[in-house]
Amino acid sequence: MSESVAFAGVDVGSLGSKSVIFEDGKIIGSSILRTGLKSEESGLDALDAALEDAGRRRGDLKYIVGTGYGRISAPYADKTVTEITCHARGAHFLHPKTRTIIDMGGQDCKAIRLDEEGNVTDFAMNDKCAAGTGRFLEVMANVMKVGIEDLGELSLNATEVLPVSSTCTVFAESETISLIARGEKSENIIVGIHHAIANRIHGLFSRVGIENDVFFSGGVAKNVGMRKALEDVMGIRLAQPEGDPQLAGAIGAAILAQEAWSKKKILAVV
Repeated sequence: MSESVAFAGVDVGSLGSKSVIFEDGKIIGSSILRTGLKSEESGLDALDAALEDAGRRRGDLKYIVGTGYGRISAPYADKTVTEITCHARGAHFLHPKTRTIIDMGGQDCKAIRLDEEGNVTDFAMNDKCAAGTGRFLEVMANVMKVGIEDLGELSLNATEVLPVSSTCTVFAESETISLIARGEKSENIIVGIHHAIANRIHGLFSRVGIENDVFFSGGVAKNVGMRKALEDVMGIRLAQPEGDPQLAGAIGAAILAQEAWSKKKILAVV
């Protein structure tokens, strides 16, 4: 039996920790867990869960790349890489035609442009305010007293878009509470929240431009209402690739782990 040559990417975000096991150019295991108080432990938990999914052990791994918010606390990683680079490579792997990425994380939002090889050519990010992030949606879901996973489907039943004008999470929360008190339908408020985020993201892309194909990455990409709001507000069509868009960063990290190990191996021979 040949020796296993596996690689891992670990993406520790502010809300979710993801890991992917890569072998022979394929994803053989993955995991998505809630990030706990200690990012190092969260990363290791995600790594172990992905290894279990793949039927592999830590000893089978040749190289590990860490990325995301928690990469600064990843002593288990052989190397750390920015999430912008990793999301670009992961999105390119899942959808090779990708030229633009909308990445909505727990605490920031990124606009990323790539070339045909999946390399970053330009980017912009909003990390000064929670508005336009996964955390913003969590706050709004709590105000609406619904599960964050239900926001998307509920918004599709809206009969009108109620504008939520504030770009500040605190003020937007107060605005939403006022709409609820006024007796407005939850569905119409939720679609308004999605449109408020989409308008903020549209402004971010004015700095880097947008080119098809557009890939939506991050956990919020699973929200069908948010996807629709982005398409409506920005006048685009989002790619519908196979695979989990929340894993894009971890996939890119795993690919970079394989590349780093290959270069190391070549240099050792030379």
